[in-house]
Amino acid sequence: MKSISLVLTFFAVALSVATTTHAGKPNRPNIVCIITDQQHAGMMSCTGNRYLQTPAMDRIARDGTRFELAYCSNPVCLPSRVTMMTGFYPSRAGIKHNGDGGRGVRPSLVTGSMGWIFRNAGYETAYGGKVHLPKGMTPTSMGFEQITGDQRAGLAEAGAAFVAKKHERPFLLVLSFINPHDICYMALQDLDEQNRGKLPPLAEALRLPTGVSREEFFAKHCPPLPENFEPQPEEPEIIETGLFQRRFKKRARDEWSPEQWRLHRWAYCRLTEMVDAKIGKVLDSVREAGLEETTLIVFTSDHGDMDSAHRLEHKTVLYEEATRVPLIFSYPGATKPGGVDTEHLVSAGIDLIPTMCDFAGIDPPEGLPGRSLRSLAQGQPVDVWREQLFVEGQFGRMLRTARFKYSIHESGQHREQLIDLDTDPGEMTNLAGDPQYRETLDEHRQRMSRQVKEIGDEIGAKYMVDVP
Repeated sequence: MKSISLVLTFFAVALSVATTTHAGKPNRPNIVCIITDQQHAGMMSCTGNRYLQTPAMDRIARDGTRFELAYCSNPVCLPSRVTMMTGFYPSRAGIKHNGDGGRGVRPSLVTGSMGWIFRNAGYETAYGGKVHLPKGMTPTSMGFEQITGDQRAGLAEAGAAFVAKKHERPFLLVLSFINPHDICYMALQDLDEQNRGKLPPLAEALRLPTGVSREEFFAKHCPPLPENFEPQPEEPEIIETGLFQRRFKKRARDEWSPEQWRLHRWAYCRLTEMVDAKIGKVLDSVREAGLEETTLIVFTSDHGDMDSAHRLEHKTVLYEEATRVPLIFSYPGATKPGGVDTEHLVSAGIDLIPTMCDFAGIDPPEGLPGRSLRSLAQGQPVDVWREQLFVEGQFGRMLRTARFKYSIHESGQHREQLIDLDTDPGEMTNLAGDPQYRETLDEHRQRMSRQVKEIGDEIGAKYMVDVP
């Protein structure tokens, strides 16, 4: 009897350790992963942006840690979402832009994706909203129950209903909201006047405040032009030869007045506030269900928007506005409340699955290039962290180190860019041709080449510059 008692005690202790590793909290928290579309890192009021108010996003940041140096894996929707759902860079599937989705991906990427990882570990898994993934990658094929395909009005309600129902197991709920992506249609509709005003959210976002004259609006309310509004003197030629193949993008740069650009910024803020209100409904449902203390909230976006920097809107390019995104992990009592990490280079793509798995006590699939951010989100020191972060793009590749940013594009005289982000955060001066920075340039060329080889990026390998 004594031996049986000892065995039972052992298992009781083991179970206690296995289920309370988050400062006394359950080892298998519910997870609500909220993804917006086309929201750059500065589009939250908690970042100091005074031209919008995002109380829901700020609420997530208040109870968790926000990562200031978070980047997407590729600054367009489909490739970035491939990484979010699989943990691998999009080049692993031969994908570099939205048009590559029709070819599909290897079955192993689908069966090893986020939904199956958590479902196979005993989680209830659900997905709602925007998908925009390659052929064959659907919520169902990735191991999720699809609660709604609505990416606008009905998504928050469907998410709240899922949270409110009785759950026998911990759940992973992914909610993918479309906005502030509707800002894309401002330039598109400007080119196609017949469709102007037909997208209600954008029309509402472009509406001026009631009782305010146009003069007062631009003097007191509308965001000003950014300091890096003008194009970089030595910008990559691929912007002209590649990006501007989409005629509406070229027209915006060449023909929009400063007031039109400022209206674009105004509308972008309003669309972000609209999606913030939807997110608030989801957060309220978690609280009303009594699940706040046992639920990890993850908030991020698939990529950013140029927001008039360098007279550009949309995304695709490797500038900071398109590649740097919000990333917050909030688990009350476990994550550092109000934490802001300004030191560590992290990815909202490759680091997403490893971090969520770590919080859930799940072993992530082998071979993923990302790392868990759990310790950083808890405010704990990390002995060794990455010294560089890699980003893929339709027209090139980017490498971010502590101070510098190196990017290389497929063609052009200025296809190499070296930016000192400490002194030039607006990316206005290309140092790649400056002899004083030749050693730094060569170092980043070597780093980039090693990175491309390490992840097997056959697309990026074609762009590399050999260093003697």
